[in-house]
Amino acid sequence: MKKFLFKISFYIIGVIGVMLFLGTYADGNTDDNYRHYTGPKPSDMILGDSRGGQAVIPYVLDEKLKGRKFNNFALNIGDSPYGQVYLEAVKRRMNPDTKNGIFILTVDPWCLSLEKSLENVKEDPDRYSPLADMHFYDMSPNYEYLLKHFSGSWFNIYRDREELSKSVTFLHKNGWMEVNVNIHPDSIKVREARKIEGYTEMMKGQKISQYRINAFQDMIKYLKEKGTVYIVRIPAFKGMMELEDKYAPDFNKRIENIAKQNGVKFFNLSTKPEDYIYTDGNHMYKGSGKIFTAQIADSIIADKRGKK
Repeated sequence: MKKFLFKISFYIIGVIGVMLFLGTYADGNTDDNYRHYTGPKPSDMILGDSRGGQAVIPYVLDEKLKGRKFNNFALNIGDSPYGQVYLEAVKRRMNPDTKNGIFILTVDPWCLSLEKSLENVKEDPDRYSPLADMHFYDMSPNYEYLLKHFSGSWFNIYRDREELSKSVTFLHKNGWMEVNVNIHPDSIKVREARKIEGYTEMMKGQKISQYRINAFQDMIKYLKEKGTVYIVRIPAFKGMMELEDKYAPDFNKRIENIAKQNGVKFFNLSTKPEDYIYTDGNHMYKGSGKIFTAQIADSIIADKRGKK
């Protein structure tokens, strides 16, 4: 019996050792969210959904807004719509000593929406987001995340490590999601059509949510205590913008009112969607993202000059 227990213990120790070793190779290829739970806690942050995660590039902001070190903590509409779960995650992710941070809150109708059937449900609608059960946001490797939310084989972590090549969706250490796909116009048109089809179907079962709007304002109020808040609307291709106008025709006005009520700036940079290239009609291609992010930085610089 003792020999059997010894063998089992030896086996368990061996498995744990292998997992600890493989976990050290977790990186931007591991999955689309892992690095959001690693690295130093930032004082300057970008928030929102995947549109913000791909269009707003931290290092461009760092270069133009000297002395800043931005982290993109915008995930996707499934994991990081504006809500209490996201707010608590931001509190855990942020440097607790932040006093003069800059916070860019990206918005679109989708991250302020909720399924109609959930609007009056007592349970938190975001309780199944990975953000809801994570405690550690600055560990590297983050074994908590890997154990709870990485569904693949841990041997794949080693096999797919970034030193060999970047994946199509590569999450940088600063939280920016770099997407590398074919941007030939024909390929983009196919993706645009799929995206319009998907969002048209999604519109039928959801609406702009007062719960999300309240949570969005809670986020603004909390972050104002830590620094300066800017709300930014990011464009998508013309077809998507037309769909959003149909879904939420008063969206810009509502955001303007929220900004005024909370004493923050709203940069509506969505008025010229044709100025940018999109990978799928919804998300901005990285080349356009650099230009767009520079425009955000210039808007912030102009605002700060105006306050002097």
